[in-house]
Amino acid sequence: MRFRYSLANRLLLLALSLLFSSIKLRTASAQGQSHTDPREGENCRVQPVEYKGWHAQEVSNRWVELIIVPQNGGRLIQVSFSGHPYLFINPKLAGKYLPPSTTQWFNYGGDKLWLLPEGNDDEQHWVGNSDVLDDGPFSFRKLSEGQRCEIELIGAADPHTGIQFSRTIALNADSPRIHFHAVMKNITGHTVEWSMQSVSQYDTSDASSASASTFNHNFWAFTPVNPFSSYLNRYHVRFGPAQNSAASVREDGFFTVHYVHMAAELWLDSTEGWLAVVDGSSRYAMIERFEYQANKPYPGKASVIFWTNGPELRLSSEGIPSLSADPDAGPYYMEAELNSPMCRLRPRESCTFDTEWYPTRAGSEFHGVTDAGIVIRPLQATRLENGKIMLSGSFGVFFSGRLMAHFYDEHGSSVGTIRIADVKPTEAVELQAEVVPPAKPARVALHLEDENGLDRGSLQEIRIGGGDNH
Repeated sequence: MRFRYSLANRLLLLALSLLFSSIKLRTASAQGQSHTDPREGENCRVQPVEYKGWHAQEVSNRWVELIIVPQNGGRLIQVSFSGHPYLFINPKLAGKYLPPSTTQWFNYGGDKLWLLPEGNDDEQHWVGNSDVLDDGPFSFRKLSEGQRCEIELIGAADPHTGIQFSRTIALNADSPRIHFHAVMKNITGHTVEWSMQSVSQYDTSDASSASASTFNHNFWAFTPVNPFSSYLNRYHVRFGPAQNSAASVREDGFFTVHYVHMAAELWLDSTEGWLAVVDGSSRYAMIERFEYQANKPYPGKASVIFWTNGPELRLSSEGIPSLSADPDAGPYYMEAELNSPMCRLRPRESCTFDTEWYPTRAGSEFHGVTDAGIVIRPLQATRLENGKIMLSGSFGVFFSGRLMAHFYDEHGSSVGTIRIADVKPTEAVELQAEVVPPAKPARVALHLEDENGLDRGSLQEIRIGGGDNH
């Protein structure tokens, strides 16, 4: 009996031991999967926050934080990428709310929707003060959260212009790309015609100055000029001095505005569908994208507008020039504005305007925008004496993933692909790599594959040679 009892106990202990070991293995396995799962902790979130005294809403993922103040005209008051804030916030109005006014303008900063054309000529022009459209409270609703965050903002109906704005802002969990879908609705019983405008005020103060008493002397904006522009100089000076050394068209076809503290408004009929704002001091950039619609009219023919804030150059009645002392001229910021085509709306009709923002890293140069990122320093490919190919260049990327070099022969046939480097949007790519080419290629295209293996397009494609391959 004693032997049988001991054996039974041993068998029981063995069974229990195996059972607990199995539980521990399953737990450890689950913990290991949780630890190594690349999606863990990378969902996007929507949550209420207190921001500079405002009751706000935050939409965020591992890359960016968006701060929205619904009460203040549905403004996106700040965008931060990898800890870098992009937008201007007026310190005099931070945390405040002032009721709509048709005679005053309360410039809180941030990003918002406006109407064009502006002016006070007739009912087909919008005066542009802090009325219901600019400063009225917007309702806020969370539409989704997790792998994709989407929020909805709906403004009040404005009887003066006959317009009601609504806007959805979306952010996926796997990239810093921000998508905006704006809707303009005719709430009257008659036909109206307006253009929607996305107005973004970028902070151009000197972040290195403790008092922010000076502006950033290395702040730039770019957009491709229209080679068949309707404007005499391929851009139009709508306001400010016609001779402005801060604005120019480069030989590569990019319009460039270098921020200086002087009021100027510059219009462009750009057709390529993007603008870039580049802070050369902090080396961060924001790319705003839109779809140009060639068969539709734009307000004043302009698809893109830049405004540099600062004192206004005025002439007295005696013809003496001076700079204005307007207090609104004090803050340092640059506006980047995207315009929709003119929308002719019958009663209850709506039109839409879709734009996307891509924050990334920049450098001391800028040479263009592609679907995959920006070109900081152009790609070069040099065939070396040892048979290898030297690839060099610098880029900012829009997605996390890997750079792939696609090689082609003289006849355009693919001869192979080589993985070059892992990359992420928060770090500029400094490429300097010797690779053993497949076969004997004549061309190389540098592509970006994201974390899911999706090809996001080419950063640049060039011929392989021994000299300048820009």
